[in-house]
Amino acid sequence: MRIFRHVSDVTDAYKGAIVAVGNFDGVHRGHQALIGEARRMAEERGAPLAVLAFEPHPQEYFRPSPESFRLTPFTVKARLIESLGVDVLYALHFDAALAEKSAEDFIMDDLVNGLAIGAIVVGADFRFGKGRAGNVAMLAYMGEMEGFGVTVFEPVLDHGDDKVSSTEIRTALKDGKPEIAARLLGRPWSIEGKVEHGDKRGRTIGYPTANMRLIDSIQPAYGIYAVRAHILDAQHKIVETHNGVASFGIRPMFETPTPMLETFLFDFAGDLYDKHLAIDFIAYLRPEAKFDALDVLIAQMNKDSETARTILRQTP
Repeated sequence: MRIFRHVSDVTDAYKGAIVAVGNFDGVHRGHQALIGEARRMAEERGAPLAVLAFEPHPQEYFRPSPESFRLTPFTVKARLIESLGVDVLYALHFDAALAEKSAEDFIMDDLVNGLAIGAIVVGADFRFGKGRAGNVAMLAYMGEMEGFGVTVFEPVLDHGDDKVSSTEIRTALKDGKPEIAARLLGRPWSIEGKVEHGDKRGRTIGYPTANMRLIDSIQPAYGIYAVRAHILDAQHKIVETHNGVASFGIRPMFETPTPMLETFLFDFAGDLYDKHLAIDFIAYLRPEAKFDALDVLIAQMNKDSETARTILRQTP
């Protein structure tokens, strides 16, 4: 999959595409269905399949915050999009110039003259341009004038009238409900990162952990989780998979200043330092707690491990 950051860089081979447009944070079931519709249209027409997203996410531009809200960092999002058969990702740089561009100018400058799109697929609530003035009605009107098709894709529903959305997934993770997040995503929510050197305290109590920081990613509820850990190679392909138990938070007994993910892999012996892992969050076991003594902590960790093993045996 080719990735372009600026419209002016797009070569002729990747113009005239069927373009799915959105932010695609999480690449959840709704996003997958929308891209699937664009893929169907691209196959019918023999055209390239493209996704158009904005980087950084517009919310990061308009409402910057020290804590990330993202479900997927850009590199992970790009790999998920590529796995759906997408030929090209237009990851347009979202800056002051783009934020100030009118909806009409965005259509003409970027979609028509820049990308020469064949057709566009968007959700019904898609808004764009300065002040979010552009909507699907404007797209449809301009599409008739400029010769590109517009397909408005209806949202994918979860239960009843509840729409599958990135917001609902974020809420589920903040509430300690990774099972709900997995149902909405169509896969477990996962974080990737490099294993760092820690204080090695876990080794002294029989629980050596792989320590990772969450970078450019939402922080789920602090607590203990049943997880599935994937060891990745340089191409981010899975080399090994192990069940495990993980703690995310500040470790009340040791007062870690920065939230850390510490994962203990069951039935694993080896060196994980500087390796890249992907950790799937399967189930929330309990909140963080401060224990009166180290032996009480170890007893609870033994109990957590058994609970996690039971859950993971029952989870495909």
